[in-house]
Amino acid sequence: MDNEEARTVAARCHRALESLHSMIYFVPETERSLTALGLDRGRMCYFAGRAAPLGAVSSGVVAATFYNFSPELIARHVPRAWTLAAPERILDARFEAAEAALRRLLGDEAVASDSLAELAELTREAALACIPEGRPLYAAHAALDWPAEPVLVLWHAVTLLREFRGDGHIAVLVNHGFDGLPALVAHTATGQGFVEEMARRTRGWTGEQWAAAVEGLRERGTLDASGALTEQGKRERERIEDETNAAAAGPWQRLGAAKAARVRELGKEFSRAAVAAGAFPAGVFAGAK
Repeated sequence: MDNEEARTVAARCHRALESLHSMIYFVPETERSLTALGLDRGRMCYFAGRAAPLGAVSSGVVAATFYNFSPELIARHVPRAWTLAAPERILDARFEAAEAALRRLLGDEAVASDSLAELAELTREAALACIPEGRPLYAAHAALDWPAEPVLVLWHAVTLLREFRGDGHIAVLVNHGFDGLPALVAHTATGQGFVEEMARRTRGWTGEQWAAAVEGLRERGTLDASGALTEQGKRERERIEDETNAAAAGPWQRLGAAKAARVRELGKEFSRAAVAAGAFPAGVFAGAK
């Protein structure tokens, strides 16, 4: 697999697997598991659950690694979360929530299937080919013990692959001169991610902060007067995605074209089933999820 093919494969496998990871941020099992430990409902569950592998870190570390969230929003929940539940307990509860949610969404028969076990082992092989240098969230998650159940092997593997890609994506954005909020605004303008209201609300930005970022992107030439991407903005986004795919290509090159194609085939099958079963609430994403 040459470098260009590997970039394409990285993008396709990411799209095929992403829902199997990101459902954890929307399913009710997550909040039930984490609030049972004493965490507050809502954003604290997200920040503490995703950051727990880093340990009891400061709000600044979470803001730096999560990138496009308001630091003020994060500071309302971290480090207070660690006083309510230790990171180790949060991690256990998060894995329990992931298993319960995937069993509900996919069904016990699918969870016990040879196909799911095959996908679990293929994604584990890909995740083990990732390297930790410069990838703080990936490295933190990679230091966790592998679970035994195939459904959790799958969820952990796709989480590792997602955080590996995300760390690389942040490095690309920094290289292109995008801070967190402008990066979020520009991504929203593509129509491929969160709708604007959801992006602003869940990331904790005020209307004034969002408007200032829009104005800055207009001055940069990324957005036009209506807030849509300019031709320059479209080229920037294309370069960012291409470089993100390049940074994420390593594990797929190691896995090889045939196995990667099988990951995509099986990943799409299980992701579609999860989405059809209601993994994501309506009105969150701009495009069809």
